[in-house]
Amino acid sequence: MHKLGSHIGAGRGGLRELDAIALQGYRVIPQMQDSRNHGAADVSVSADGSFDRQRPPARLHVLLARGSPQALVIRRGPSRHVAVIAWNRAIDQFTLGQWLRGRIYERRCDLSPDGRHWVYFAMHGRCDGPAHATWTAIARAPYLKAETLMRWVGTYHGGGLFTSDDEVWVNQRYGYDLLKDSSHIKRMGKCSPQEYSDTSCLRVYYPRLQRDGWTMVSRVKHRMEHELTIFERRIDQRWTLRKLAYATSAMHLVGRGCYFDEHELRSERDGSVTRCPGWEWADLDGLRLVWAQAGCLYSTYMQPDGPGPVKLLFDFNPMAFEAIEAPY
Repeated sequence: MHKLGSHIGAGRGGLRELDAIALQGYRVIPQMQDSRNHGAADVSVSADGSFDRQRPPARLHVLLARGSPQALVIRRGPSRHVAVIAWNRAIDQFTLGQWLRGRIYERRCDLSPDGRHWVYFAMHGRCDGPAHATWTAIARAPYLKAETLMRWVGTYHGGGLFTSDDEVWVNQRYGYDLLKDSSHIKRMGKCSPQEYSDTSCLRVYYPRLQRDGWTMVSRVKHRMEHELTIFERRIDQRWTLRKLAYATSAMHLVGRGCYFDEHELRSERDGSVTRCPGWEWADLDGLRLVWAQAGCLYSTYMQPDGPGPVKLLFDFNPMAFEAIEAPY
């Protein structure tokens, strides 16, 4: 595996765009600065916190292993280039696995509790490979080389959820072609831990959130185009992290697909809510708050009056595609 170099800087992300279903009247968290005073990342950011449409930052989604300090960072950008990076949360070390020229559907992925394997759904848009255009795979983290390979037709369903270190539920209703099965991990396919009408990402993503400690508190549908589902996770007695999960078919914003998340911090003392612009992913890692913003990964600890000093863990923006073979 390739150890990644030191980070470069901090950046900022965009504000909420879906005003039609966004909740109003919240204050906005001040722009967080890296406590070690590194320079700005190579991302063009405007005064209101939105990024340059010609040079959007890398998009990040993180899978946390619930039984070990391991994690996976799925880095996308440009749109048809995806990297998978191992994150050792105990020492905040990042190690590059492999790149894919294609698309990984991060909301249909999962990491085993011990962090050794992951399941993912991917597409490269060609029909000349053994899996054709789309496939679900079980691989050793942080690599893409499949130990179990399932050929898919189209982009409905796919991916799955680990129910234990050696058992995974496969998100499918109409079957698949099993091309390879050299992994010891057992496959289940009867029903997801919690059913959703969505035939793609939400059928995996929402049960994963709830399994990992998030509570669904509301679902709001605006017309037929937008759906907002709010999840909450208690940080401590004073603060709650809120995840606003959007599903929209009416518009695709720059740097966002039809599914995207925004985040807020709610004070349990007075009920006030603070918006966190640009946090595309956020969660708890033990007692610390970690989040992705403008292609960078950050952490902090909450104080009585709000977030404490912010630490920049890594800037993923400078990374570029490189062909890497899996070591197995």
